[in-house]
Amino acid sequence: MGKSAQFPFNTWLANAMEGPTPVSALIHAATMVTAGVYLVIRANEIFSIVPEVGYFIAVLGAFVAIAAASMALVATNMKKIIAFSTLSQLGYMFVAVGLGAYWVALFHLATHAFFKSVLFLGAGNVMHAMGDEINIKKMGGLKKHMPQTALIMTIASIALAGIYPLAGFFSKDLILEVAFGTHSYILWAVLWLTAGLTAFYSFRLIMYVFYGEEKYNHETKHPHETYFYVIAAMIPLAILAISAGWFEHEFSQMVTKILPELNVHVSTTTFYTLISVTTAIALSGIAFAIFKYKKDGEYY
Repeated sequence: MGKSAQFPFNTWLANAMEGPTPVSALIHAATMVTAGVYLVIRANEIFSIVPEVGYFIAVLGAFVAIAAASMALVATNMKKIIAFSTLSQLGYMFVAVGLGAYWVALFHLATHAFFKSVLFLGAGNVMHAMGDEINIKKMGGLKKHMPQTALIMTIASIALAGIYPLAGFFSKDLILEVAFGTHSYILWAVLWLTAGLTAFYSFRLIMYVFYGEEKYNHETKHPHETYFYVIAAMIPLAILAISAGWFEHEFSQMVTKILPELNVHVSTTTFYTLISVTTAIALSGIAFAIFKYKKDGEYY
């Protein structure tokens, strides 16, 4: 719980954003924060013996998912928004782990790594261009100065929101399917609502930073695109943020040689209904973020 910043040991994660941005990308994508989930996955035989503990983990994960998403809704520190997003997605992973879907949690861990590292690296580009400014309310209109970073971060945000056919859609919807298929309807409802909040705060960040009125001091700030080799390093991650979910079957075959297979099944009608309602709330969150900003020029 402490390693993966789950409640009540979650406060250190946002404060860890003071470090260099590439370090943040590694911490949140591949190493430190996700290690807690990975340890629980690898210790699945212990947790499988006591399903009550597993359900407690799932409930705690759902609480963290929606609580962290709600914090991201109002944060103005660009890196902290992405950090709260990581915390929320870790909640999703813990729900899958708690419900016994170990390989599903690992799959979301893998897909999440690609789009989250891209978001952090993109945030680093923006900070570099803005002289280390991190308040999104003091940015705006950066797309014309940083078109490549804007495009890559938008792709990553769509993946984070879980829109088909990007990577986040496959892993996040699988977790929601597991929650529904195990009759954990309250957990499913919490994660479903969180999916909408995720889509909104992702595009709240994009709109504040890259669109609308330029709210920075033009005399002291001279935004510009980052170095070509930084973009070159981000492109493979962006491609994987798009395509990683397409290899769900191959990933499942590989990891279930060690991890338990998933024994959760829903009917075809239920499956497509779940996908439809989850996609609908995600698209609604994106649309609300875009239209609200275009209408008012800010949120709150």
